[in-house]
Amino acid sequence: MSRIALASDHAGFELKEALRDELKGLGHDVLDLGTDSLDSVDYPDFGRKAAEAVAAGEAEAGVIVCGTGIGISIAANRVPGARTALCHDITTARLSREHNDANILALGARVIGTETARDCVRAFLETPFAGGRHQRRVDKLG
Repeated sequence: MSRIALASDHAGFELKEALRDELKGLGHDVLDLGTDSLDSVDYPDFGRKAAEAVAAGEAEAGVIVCGTGIGISIAANRVPGARTALCHDITTARLSREHNDANILALGARVIGTETARDCVRAFLETPFAGGRHQRRVDKLG
């Protein structure tokens, strides 16, 4: 399959661990960029690490997690080449790929449950970019 950059802060650690197992079970190579415990860390550091890995081509896509998904997605989107989408369900995960060619999925561990997060990851990774009329819009993102 493909290599997926995976990262979280302390609030997203447990969900990150569950998603790592899910990704491996789906046959993906996982580049786990931390954090590695429930000890308090700063989400921008981990969002940036994942975004830099995706932008540099070290991973084909990324999955990042913090408490709400908001902060880590903002941090990741500051990296040129990162198109991070904060998703809460299968529909937003699918459309983030289909319409926006997102290359990083952000999730909020305190907002969605593990099963919904797994569903989002599968939808995100299985959905191709539709191109066409959407390409013009994605090109404007920089």
